[in-house]
Amino acid sequence: MKRTSRVGMKRESVIDPALEKPLLCLHAAMNVGSFWKAMQQVLSAAMPNGLVGLMLQPNPILPMIARWTAPMRDGFFTGEPLKRYIAAQPRQRFVRISDLFSNRSSMIKSAFYRRYMAPQTCAHGVCLLFWKDQRLICVIAIMRTATQGDLSPAEMKLLQHLYPHFLTALCRLRSLEREHSLRMDLEEFLSRLPLPTILLRWNLKPIYQNRAARDFCAVWEKGPEEAKRTKATSPIPSEILNRCRLLKQQWADAQRPVAPQIGFKEERVRHPRSPHLRATLHLKQLSSVGVARPHFLIECEDLRSSAAVHTGQASVRLPHLARLTRREQEVARLVCEGRSNQEIADDARLSLPMVKKHLHAIFRKLEVNSRSRLIALLR
Repeated sequence: MKRTSRVGMKRESVIDPALEKPLLCLHAAMNVGSFWKAMQQVLSAAMPNGLVGLMLQPNPILPMIARWTAPMRDGFFTGEPLKRYIAAQPRQRFVRISDLFSNRSSMIKSAFYRRYMAPQTCAHGVCLLFWKDQRLICVIAIMRTATQGDLSPAEMKLLQHLYPHFLTALCRLRSLEREHSLRMDLEEFLSRLPLPTILLRWNLKPIYQNRAARDFCAVWEKGPEEAKRTKATSPIPSEILNRCRLLKQQWADAQRPVAPQIGFKEERVRHPRSPHLRATLHLKQLSSVGVARPHFLIECEDLRSSAAVHTGQASVRLPHLARLTRREQEVARLVCEGRSNQEIADDARLSLPMVKKHLHAIFRKLEVNSRSRLIALLR
Protein backbone atom coordinates (compact mmCIF):
# COMPACT_ATOMS: atom_id res chain seq x y z
CA MET A 1 0.00 0.00 0.00
CA LYS A 2 1.34 3.36 -0.98
CA ARG A 3 1.87 5.75 1.90
CA THR A 4 0.92 9.35 1.55
CA SER A 5 3.55 11.70 2.88
CA ARG A 6 2.21 14.15 5.43
CA VAL A 7 4.54 16.78 4.08
CA GLY A 8 3.08 16.35 0.62
CA MET A 9 -0.53 16.55 1.74
CA LYS A 10 -2.32 19.74 0.80
CA ARG A 11 -3.87 21.40 3.78
CA GLU A 12 -7.01 23.33 3.28
CA SER A 13 -7.15 26.58 5.24
CA VAL A 14 -9.79 26.45 7.96
CA ILE A 15 -10.30 30.22 7.92
CA ASP A 16 -10.19 32.47 4.90
CA PRO A 17 -7.12 34.75 5.30
CA ALA A 18 -9.40 37.73 4.65
CA LEU A 19 -11.31 36.84 7.83
CA GLU A 20 -8.33 36.36 10.13
CA LYS A 21 -7.82 40.00 11.13
CA PRO A 22 -11.55 40.79 11.59
CA LEU A 23 -11.93 37.65 13.73
CA LEU A 24 -8.99 38.70 15.89
CA CYS A 25 -10.70 42.06 16.43
CA LEU A 26 -13.93 40.26 17.28
CA HIS A 27 -12.27 38.15 19.98
CA ALA A 28 -10.50 41.23 21.34
CA ALA A 29 -13.76 43.19 21.77
CA MET A 30 -14.01 44.74 25.24
CA ASN A 31 -17.49 46.28 25.09
CA VAL A 32 -20.65 46.44 22.99
CA GLY A 33 -19.24 49.17 20.76
CA SER A 34 -16.09 47.27 19.81
CA PHE A 35 -18.09 44.03 19.38
CA TRP A 36 -20.52 45.79 17.01
CA LYS A 37 -17.69 47.26 14.94
CA ALA A 38 -15.79 43.97 14.72
CA MET A 39 -18.96 42.06 13.83
CA GLN A 40 -19.56 44.38 10.86
CA GLN A 41 -15.97 43.86 9.69
CA VAL A 42 -16.32 40.07 9.86
CA LEU A 43 -19.58 40.02 7.91
CA SER A 44 -18.31 42.50 5.31
CA ALA A 45 -15.27 40.31 4.69
CA ALA A 46 -17.36 37.13 4.65
CA MET A 47 -20.15 37.96 2.17
CA PRO A 48 -22.01 40.79 0.41
CA ASN A 49 -24.75 42.40 2.48
CA GLY A 50 -26.95 45.43 2.21
CA LEU A 51 -27.75 45.93 5.89
CA VAL A 52 -26.63 44.41 9.20
CA GLY A 53 -28.42 44.60 12.52
CA LEU A 54 -27.68 43.58 16.10
CA MET A 55 -29.95 42.97 19.08
CA LEU A 56 -28.51 42.41 22.56
CA GLN A 57 -30.38 41.75 25.78
CA PRO A 58 -28.22 39.55 28.02
CA ASN A 59 -30.29 40.51 31.07
CA PRO A 60 -34.10 40.45 30.85
CA ILE A 61 -34.51 43.37 33.26
CA LEU A 62 -32.29 45.67 31.17
CA PRO A 63 -33.47 47.47 28.03
CA MET A 64 -32.79 45.85 24.68
CA ILE A 65 -29.88 47.21 22.62
CA ALA A 66 -30.61 47.43 18.88
CA ARG A 67 -28.17 48.72 16.25
CA TRP A 68 -28.22 48.87 12.46
CA THR A 69 -25.74 49.90 9.79
CA ALA A 70 -28.47 52.10 8.25
CA PRO A 71 -31.59 53.74 9.72
CA MET A 72 -34.23 51.13 10.53
CA ARG A 73 -37.65 51.46 12.13
CA ASP A 74 -37.99 50.24 15.71
CA GLY A 75 -39.50 46.85 16.38
CA PHE A 76 -37.78 44.56 13.86
CA PHE A 77 -36.54 42.06 16.46
CA THR A 78 -39.87 41.95 18.30
CA GLY A 79 -42.14 42.12 15.27
CA GLU A 80 -44.36 39.40 13.90
CA PRO A 81 -43.76 36.85 12.46
CA LEU A 82 -40.14 36.77 13.73
CA LYS A 83 -41.28 36.93 17.34
CA ARG A 84 -43.73 34.05 16.82
CA TYR A 85 -41.09 31.91 15.10
CA ILE A 86 -38.56 32.46 17.91
CA ALA A 87 -41.16 31.48 20.53
CA ALA A 88 -42.04 28.32 18.63
CA GLN A 89 -38.44 27.30 17.82
CA PRO A 90 -36.34 27.71 20.97
CA ARG A 91 -32.61 27.02 20.55
CA GLN A 92 -32.83 27.40 16.75
CA ARG A 93 -29.63 29.08 15.55
CA PHE A 94 -30.53 30.24 12.02
CA VAL A 95 -33.71 31.46 10.36
CA ARG A 96 -34.10 32.88 6.87
CA ILE A 97 -36.66 35.66 6.53
CA SER A 98 -38.33 33.61 3.77
CA ASP A 99 -38.88 30.78 6.30
CA LEU A 100 -41.23 33.05 8.26
CA PHE A 101 -43.79 32.96 5.42
CA SER A 102 -45.54 30.24 3.46
CA ASN A 103 -44.31 31.60 0.13
CA ARG A 104 -42.61 34.54 -1.53
CA SER A 105 -45.87 36.23 -2.44
CA SER A 106 -47.17 36.26 1.15
CA MET A 107 -43.86 37.71 2.34
CA ILE A 108 -44.02 40.64 -0.10
CA LYS A 109 -47.62 41.35 0.92
CA SER A 110 -46.85 41.21 4.67
CA ALA A 111 -46.69 44.22 6.98
CA PHE A 112 -43.24 43.02 8.12
CA TYR A 113 -41.84 43.27 4.59
CA ARG A 114 -43.45 46.66 3.89
CA ARG A 115 -42.34 48.12 7.22
CA TYR A 116 -38.77 46.85 7.50
CA MET A 117 -37.47 45.40 4.24
CA ALA A 118 -38.99 47.40 1.38
CA PRO A 119 -37.77 50.82 2.68
CA GLN A 120 -34.22 49.41 2.70
CA THR A 121 -34.67 47.76 -0.75
CA CYS A 122 -33.91 44.42 0.91
CA ALA A 123 -35.44 41.26 -0.51
CA HIS A 124 -33.64 38.53 1.45
CA GLY A 125 -32.29 38.05 4.93
CA VAL A 126 -31.13 35.65 7.60
CA CYS A 127 -30.97 35.94 11.40
CA LEU A 128 -28.41 34.30 13.68
CA LEU A 129 -29.98 33.53 17.07
CA PHE A 130 -27.94 33.20 20.26
CA TRP A 131 -29.42 31.68 23.39
CA LYS A 132 -28.65 31.30 27.07
CA ASP A 133 -30.60 28.32 28.34
CA GLN A 134 -34.08 28.93 26.89
CA ARG A 135 -33.80 32.71 26.59
CA LEU A 136 -32.76 34.62 23.47
CA ILE A 137 -29.94 37.02 24.32
CA CYS A 138 -28.68 38.15 20.90
CA VAL A 139 -29.74 38.32 17.25
CA ILE A 140 -27.53 39.21 14.29
CA ALA A 141 -29.55 40.11 11.18
CA ILE A 142 -28.04 40.09 7.67
CA MET A 143 -30.20 41.67 4.97
CA ARG A 144 -29.53 41.56 1.21
CA THR A 145 -30.90 43.28 -1.85
CA ALA A 146 -32.52 41.52 -4.78
CA THR A 147 -29.34 42.07 -6.81
CA GLN A 148 -27.20 40.42 -4.13
CA GLY A 149 -29.64 37.51 -4.00
CA ASP A 150 -30.46 35.06 -1.26
CA LEU A 151 -27.67 33.38 0.69
CA SER A 152 -26.19 30.38 -1.10
CA PRO A 153 -25.57 27.00 0.61
CA ALA A 154 -21.85 27.86 0.73
CA GLU A 155 -22.58 31.18 2.46
CA MET A 156 -24.87 29.48 4.98
CA LYS A 157 -22.11 26.96 5.68
CA LEU A 158 -19.71 29.85 6.25
CA LEU A 159 -22.14 31.39 8.74
CA GLN A 160 -22.22 28.06 10.55
CA HIS A 161 -18.43 28.27 10.89
CA LEU A 162 -18.63 31.89 12.09
CA TYR A 163 -21.41 31.23 14.61
CA PRO A 164 -19.07 29.79 17.33
CA HIS A 165 -16.80 32.82 16.97
CA PHE A 166 -19.69 35.22 17.57
CA LEU A 167 -20.88 33.11 20.50
CA THR A 168 -17.43 32.98 22.11
CA ALA A 169 -17.02 36.75 21.74
CA LEU A 170 -20.45 37.28 23.32
CA CYS A 171 -19.62 35.03 26.28
CA ARG A 172 -16.32 36.82 26.79
CA LEU A 173 -18.09 40.18 26.61
CA ARG A 174 -20.57 39.11 29.30
CA SER A 175 -17.72 37.85 31.48
CA LEU A 176 -15.76 41.11 31.09
CA GLU A 177 -18.80 43.22 31.95
CA ARG A 178 -19.53 41.10 35.01
CA GLU A 179 -15.89 41.38 36.12
CA HIS A 180 -15.92 45.14 35.53
CA SER A 181 -19.10 45.54 37.56
CA LEU A 182 -17.69 43.54 40.47
CA ARG A 183 -14.43 45.49 40.36
CA MET A 184 -16.30 48.80 40.41
CA ASP A 185 -18.36 47.67 43.41
CA LEU A 186 -15.21 46.55 45.22
CA GLU A 187 -13.44 49.83 44.47
CA GLU A 188 -16.43 51.79 45.71
CA PHE A 189 -16.36 49.82 48.96
CA LEU A 190 -12.59 50.20 49.39
CA SER A 191 -12.74 53.93 48.66
CA ARG A 192 -14.89 54.38 51.76
CA LEU A 193 -12.48 52.61 54.08
CA PRO A 194 -10.51 54.97 56.31
CA LEU A 195 -7.39 52.78 56.04
CA PRO A 196 -5.21 54.10 53.17
CA THR A 197 -4.67 51.19 50.79
CA ILE A 198 -2.50 50.89 47.65
CA LEU A 199 -2.13 47.98 45.21
CA LEU A 200 0.91 47.88 42.90
CA ARG A 201 1.67 45.59 40.00
CA TRP A 202 4.97 43.74 39.80
CA ASN A 203 6.33 46.63 37.70
CA LEU A 204 5.31 49.01 40.53
CA LYS A 205 2.54 50.61 38.51
CA PRO A 206 -0.59 51.36 40.61
CA ILE A 207 -3.56 49.01 40.25
CA TYR A 208 -5.66 50.75 42.86
CA GLN A 209 -5.32 53.59 45.35
CA ASN A 210 -8.22 54.81 47.47
CA ARG A 211 -8.82 58.41 48.47
CA ALA A 212 -7.35 57.92 51.93
CA ALA A 213 -4.14 56.60 50.33
CA ARG A 214 -3.89 59.62 48.04
CA ASP A 215 -4.25 61.89 51.08
CA PHE A 216 -1.59 59.86 52.90
CA CYS A 217 0.88 60.26 50.01
CA ALA A 218 0.26 64.01 50.02
CA VAL A 219 0.93 64.21 53.77
CA TRP A 220 4.08 62.10 53.32
CA GLU A 221 5.39 64.42 50.60
CA LYS A 222 4.21 67.85 51.79
CA GLY A 223 3.33 67.57 55.45
CA PRO A 224 -0.16 67.80 56.94
CA GLU A 225 -0.65 71.57 56.66
CA GLU A 226 0.53 71.90 53.07
CA ALA A 227 -1.46 68.80 52.08
CA LYS A 228 -4.66 70.41 53.40
CA ARG A 229 -4.09 73.59 51.41
CA THR A 230 -3.32 71.92 48.09
CA LYS A 231 -5.38 69.45 46.09
CA ALA A 232 -2.59 68.33 43.78
CA THR A 233 -1.97 64.58 43.75
CA SER A 234 1.29 63.25 45.10
CA PRO A 235 3.22 60.25 43.78
CA ILE A 236 3.76 57.12 45.82
CA PRO A 237 6.72 57.95 48.09
CA SER A 238 10.12 56.86 46.80
CA GLU A 239 10.96 55.25 50.15
CA ILE A 240 8.02 52.86 49.69
CA LEU A 241 8.90 52.10 46.07
CA ASN A 242 12.53 51.43 46.94
CA ARG A 243 11.47 48.93 49.61
CA CYS A 244 9.22 47.24 47.02
CA ARG A 245 12.21 46.91 44.69
CA LEU A 246 14.12 45.23 47.51
CA LEU A 247 11.27 42.77 48.00
CA LYS A 248 11.27 42.08 44.26
CA GLN A 249 14.95 41.18 44.38
CA GLN A 250 14.43 38.93 47.39
CA TRP A 251 11.56 37.17 45.64
CA ALA A 252 13.61 36.70 42.46
CA ASP A 253 16.50 35.21 44.48
CA ALA A 254 14.10 32.81 46.20
CA GLN A 255 12.90 31.45 42.82
CA ARG A 256 16.38 30.19 41.89
CA PRO A 257 16.81 26.39 42.14
CA VAL A 258 19.77 26.73 44.47
CA ALA A 259 18.00 29.15 46.77
CA PRO A 260 15.71 27.85 49.53
CA GLN A 261 12.04 28.74 49.25
CA ILE A 262 11.43 31.30 51.97
CA GLY A 263 8.31 33.07 53.17
CA PHE A 264 8.16 36.82 52.88
CA LYS A 265 7.28 38.69 56.01
CA GLU A 266 5.70 42.10 55.85
CA GLU A 267 8.04 45.04 55.44
CA ARG A 268 7.52 48.38 57.16
CA VAL A 269 8.72 51.75 55.96
CA ARG A 270 8.65 54.92 58.04
CA HIS A 271 8.90 58.52 56.94
CA PRO A 272 12.54 59.69 57.38
CA ARG A 273 11.49 62.80 59.35
CA SER A 274 8.00 61.91 60.60
CA PRO A 275 8.21 58.36 61.99
CA HIS A 276 4.50 58.36 62.84
CA LEU A 277 3.85 57.96 59.10
CA ARG A 278 4.22 54.27 58.38
CA ALA A 279 3.59 51.95 55.42
CA THR A 280 3.32 48.16 55.69
CA LEU A 281 4.21 46.23 52.52
CA HIS A 282 2.89 42.78 51.66
CA LEU A 283 4.08 40.71 48.70
CA LYS A 284 0.99 38.86 47.48
CA GLN A 285 0.87 35.91 45.10
CA LEU A 286 -2.25 33.99 44.04
CA SER A 287 -0.57 30.59 44.44
CA SER A 288 2.88 29.12 44.76
CA VAL A 289 2.64 27.52 41.31
CA GLY A 290 1.00 30.42 39.46
CA VAL A 291 2.54 31.87 36.33
CA ALA A 292 1.70 35.47 37.27
CA ARG A 293 4.21 37.42 39.32
CA PRO A 294 3.18 38.79 42.70
CA HIS A 295 1.70 42.18 43.41
CA PHE A 296 2.17 44.52 46.34
CA LEU A 297 -0.45 45.41 48.94
CA ILE A 298 0.51 48.55 50.86
CA GLU A 299 -1.32 49.60 54.02
CA CYS A 300 -0.56 53.12 55.17
CA GLU A 301 -0.97 54.49 58.70
CA ASP A 302 -0.67 57.77 60.55
CA LEU A 303 0.13 56.48 64.02
CA ARG A 304 -0.75 59.76 65.69
CA SER A 305 -4.26 59.63 64.21
CA SER A 306 -4.54 55.97 65.19
CA ALA A 307 -3.53 56.81 68.75
CA ALA A 308 -6.13 59.57 68.82
CA VAL A 309 -8.78 57.11 67.76
CA HIS A 310 -7.88 54.65 70.51
CA THR A 311 -7.85 57.37 73.21
CA GLY A 312 -11.30 58.62 72.25
CA GLN A 313 -10.40 61.80 70.40
CA ALA A 314 -11.96 60.37 67.25
CA SER A 315 -13.67 57.28 68.58
CA VAL A 316 -15.42 55.56 65.71
CA ARG A 317 -15.64 51.92 64.83
CA LEU A 318 -14.48 50.73 61.42
CA PRO A 319 -17.53 48.62 60.43
CA HIS A 320 -19.84 51.61 60.93
CA LEU A 321 -17.37 54.17 59.60
CA ALA A 322 -16.88 52.21 56.38
CA ARG A 323 -20.48 52.93 55.41
CA LEU A 324 -19.90 56.71 55.40
CA THR A 325 -18.16 59.01 52.95
CA ARG A 326 -15.09 60.89 54.09
CA ARG A 327 -17.08 64.09 54.76
CA GLU A 328 -19.77 62.15 56.61
CA GLN A 329 -17.08 60.57 58.80
CA GLU A 330 -15.82 64.03 59.70
CA VAL A 331 -19.32 65.25 60.58
CA ALA A 332 -19.97 62.10 62.65
CA ARG A 333 -16.73 62.63 64.56
CA LEU A 334 -17.69 66.22 65.40
CA VAL A 335 -21.11 65.08 66.56
CA CYS A 336 -19.41 62.60 68.91
CA GLU A 337 -17.40 65.53 70.31
CA GLY A 338 -20.66 67.21 71.27
CA ARG A 339 -20.57 69.96 68.64
CA SER A 340 -23.73 71.74 67.55
CA ASN A 341 -24.73 71.97 63.89
CA GLN A 342 -23.38 75.52 63.68
CA GLU A 343 -20.09 74.51 65.28
CA ILE A 344 -19.77 71.60 62.87
CA ALA A 345 -20.44 73.98 59.97
CA ASP A 346 -17.70 76.33 61.21
CA ASP A 347 -15.12 73.60 61.84
CA ALA A 348 -15.78 71.66 58.64
CA ARG A 349 -16.25 74.81 56.53
CA LEU A 350 -19.71 73.76 55.44
CA SER A 351 -23.01 75.58 55.19
CA LEU A 352 -25.63 74.78 57.80
CA PRO A 353 -28.00 73.14 55.26
CA MET A 354 -25.12 70.94 54.07
CA VAL A 355 -24.39 69.83 57.64
CA LYS A 356 -28.05 68.86 58.05
CA LYS A 357 -27.91 66.98 54.74
CA HIS A 358 -24.85 65.01 55.89
CA LEU A 359 -26.48 64.25 59.24
CA HIS A 360 -29.59 62.95 57.50
CA ALA A 361 -27.39 60.66 55.33
CA ILE A 362 -25.48 59.44 58.40
CA PHE A 363 -28.69 58.63 60.29
CA ARG A 364 -30.07 56.78 57.28
CA LYS A 365 -26.92 54.74 56.60
CA LEU A 366 -26.34 53.81 60.25
CA GLU A 367 -30.05 53.33 60.95
CA VAL A 368 -30.24 55.68 63.93
CA ASN A 369 -32.79 58.43 64.56
CA SER A 370 -31.02 60.81 66.97
CA ARG A 371 -27.64 62.28 67.84
CA SER A 372 -27.60 60.39 71.13
CA ARG A 373 -28.11 57.07 69.33
CA LEU A 374 -25.32 58.00 66.90
CA ILE A 375 -22.92 58.79 69.73
CA ALA A 376 -23.80 55.54 71.50
CA LEU A 377 -23.19 53.59 68.29
CA LEU A 378 -19.81 55.13 67.52
CA ARG A 379 -18.34 55.28 71.02
